[in-house]
Amino acid sequence: MDAAVIVVGAGPAGLMLAGELRLAGVDVIVLERLAERTGESRGLGFTARTMEVFDQRGLLSRFGDIETSNVGHFGGLPVDFAVLEGAHQAAKSIPQSHTEAVLEEWVKELGTDLRRGHEVVSFLDDGESVEVEVRGPDGVHTLLADYLVGCDGGRSMVRKAAGFDFPGTAATLEMFLADVKGLDLDARMIGETFPGGMVMVGPLPGGVTRLILCERGTPPQRRTSPPSYDEIVDGWKRVTGQDISHGEPLWVSSFGDATRQVTEYRRGRVILAGDAAHIHLPAGGQGMNTSIQDAVNLGWKLAAVVRRKAPVSLLDTYHDERHPVGRRLLMNTRAQGLLFLSGSEVQPLRDVLTELIQYEEVSRHLAAMVSGLEIHYETGGGSHPLLGRRMPDVELVGVDFKTSSTRLQHAGRGLLLDFEDRPALREKARGWADRIDIVTVAPHGLADDSALAGTGAVLVRPDGYIAWVAPGSRQDLPMSLERWFGPAN
Repeated sequence: MDAAVIVVGAGPAGLMLAGELRLAGVDVIVLERLAERTGESRGLGFTARTMEVFDQRGLLSRFGDIETSNVGHFGGLPVDFAVLEGAHQAAKSIPQSHTEAVLEEWVKELGTDLRRGHEVVSFLDDGESVEVEVRGPDGVHTLLADYLVGCDGGRSMVRKAAGFDFPGTAATLEMFLADVKGLDLDARMIGETFPGGMVMVGPLPGGVTRLILCERGTPPQRRTSPPSYDEIVDGWKRVTGQDISHGEPLWVSSFGDATRQVTEYRRGRVILAGDAAHIHLPAGGQGMNTSIQDAVNLGWKLAAVVRRKAPVSLLDTYHDERHPVGRRLLMNTRAQGLLFLSGSEVQPLRDVLTELIQYEEVSRHLAAMVSGLEIHYETGGGSHPLLGRRMPDVELVGVDFKTSSTRLQHAGRGLLLDFEDRPALREKARGWADRIDIVTVAPHGLADDSALAGTGAVLVRPDGYIAWVAPGSRQDLPMSLERWFGPAN
């Protein structure tokens, strides 16, 4: 084998997956068709859950000063994300190019073999391994791996070549996206409409302005190259009456509202993650964030399988858990598109939703949906409210140390937190000590109404979700450990 896993695509999903695999000690090769990063930034900022994910891996400080905000929207209608108690605020104005640079530096430090200018030509899954034909700077060569993961975007070559079904709806319109210098425009939230369409204006660092334009009646086009800035200038003038021809475009792009999702996230030894598995209208910056979380869900499971620590059936839970998340992503982005791309005929619906959002329960529901905090995985059943949900950030005190639940997840391993110093409990987990960290600590500063109050122990998966709680789980600890981490040594 040239590597246990070959990842195709060095975007956020591919890089995050590579990092997760390397944390688990798995050899990985990342193949990227482009010789260098484009500098384009379709994704902008992080949702609250992605902030948590990066914090779990100790990555947040690498991004420098992060501007955060509780101001958000659903379909252009303002939503106060401060109702999500105990959660990170969302990060604003972090270009995807910066995210990719940070993740690339991290995965290289971990020993990832990143090969730019290498394009996958074909591959064959024979049931035992995957043979990948690659065209690189020195010609065509073949690589062999246990698994191949397509993180190669919405036009995924891996998805097409492997024959994944990709049902959904085709694009009905074309929208334009551009980062431009030299403009002095008032900020406009997405959802501010004109009779002829919708525009958004967002200030970015360095005197750059992010523009989004959707002119009604603009049919989608099959482009082989990006649109010209002149197209955006002309459309902007028709919709807003403003002349932006004096701006200096850094890059321009177009996209549509196509909505598709593969019917299965894995076929044999070929797996998909991120935009390769689901495409949708960009709304609320959810695409890149969901892709990163796909990678974090998959990474530890794939690592356990290739290291022969867990059965192949563990990979089935990747589809079982992430396909419903992708399905809800497509649902809510379509709903948001109707709100901010439709004309005056939808105004009564906007008015009703504006009223409903004033209710805290409604606001909390929508905020959790678009920020990734509503996710709940099936972990075997039980009564505890945190089962299958993300582990909250909690300060922890040991005999001679202080730490937190988030800092203990930096290594990307499983985590058994014994809050009651029970030797018998820890002994039950001893057979999995090569895959999980067993820590005796006490929560510090818990509120009386905290979901962790009165909890004796929790088992946290490497992706930060709680798999077992005492008291509260139906399964006993060894059963949960074997389900998620394979048989004991």
